[in-house]
Amino acid sequence: MSTPELSVSGAVATITLRRPEQANRLSPEDLATLAAHIATLNATPEVLVLQLRGEGKYFCSGYDISRIGAARSVNFEEVVDALEDARPVTIALVHGGVYGGATDFALACDFRLGVPGADMFMPAARLGLHFYQRGLERYVSRLGLDNAKRLFLTAEKIGAEEMKAIGFLTQLVQAGELEAAAARLAATCAGMAPIALLGMKRHLNRIGRGVLNVAELQDDMRRAIDSDDLREGQAAWSEKRAPRFTGR
Repeated sequence: MSTPELSVSGAVATITLRRPEQANRLSPEDLATLAAHIATLNATPEVLVLQLRGEGKYFCSGYDISRIGAARSVNFEEVVDALEDARPVTIALVHGGVYGGATDFALACDFRLGVPGADMFMPAARLGLHFYQRGLERYVSRLGLDNAKRLFLTAEKIGAEEMKAIGFLTQLVQAGELEAAAARLAATCAGMAPIALLGMKRHLNRIGRGVLNVAELQDDMRRAIDSDDLREGQAAWSEKRAPRFTGR
């Protein structure tokens, strides 16, 4: 299967890029499929976590540069923004190289787990391509201005240890431990109270972008206070047991 594949298991969904012979390069058709998958998950309240992964040696080599400027119904920036704004908590499993626009896909995720063999670079300036607004903002907000300048303005490739040091990777594990680490993180997030989990994810992202809507934040705070989840969380804490949240 050449297009991104969606699978769902309980509260955890996975989108897998399946073009390993082309380093999981993304085509305009792939972007439309990714956008459709994200829309589907946004409308599926049972799903609390979305994992993004690639098949084969590479995580993703970004957009097919031969198709830049081609007519299409959805553009790259819109899909990456949709991933950042997706309702579920998102986890990127960076098991190999992540290049070009794919670095922004990873930065749009809430967590990025990687292994020692991973590396990254952003060749936009070398290609003569000016990157888009929210992609630049993600680089600066996640990595800091100096690191964003270094990566964008020099197209330098860096390895996994430095990716972790600058904040591109939120966790660095041994290759054989990546699946288990991702499963633990997914299970941890899926075990949280949905109203608080998803509300705080949304508002933290908005704070990071400097676009917090205070009224919506306060509405979500009130919704959590009035929820069955809060009462269940308090009871489970007192009784020293795992909570059974319903998202209501």
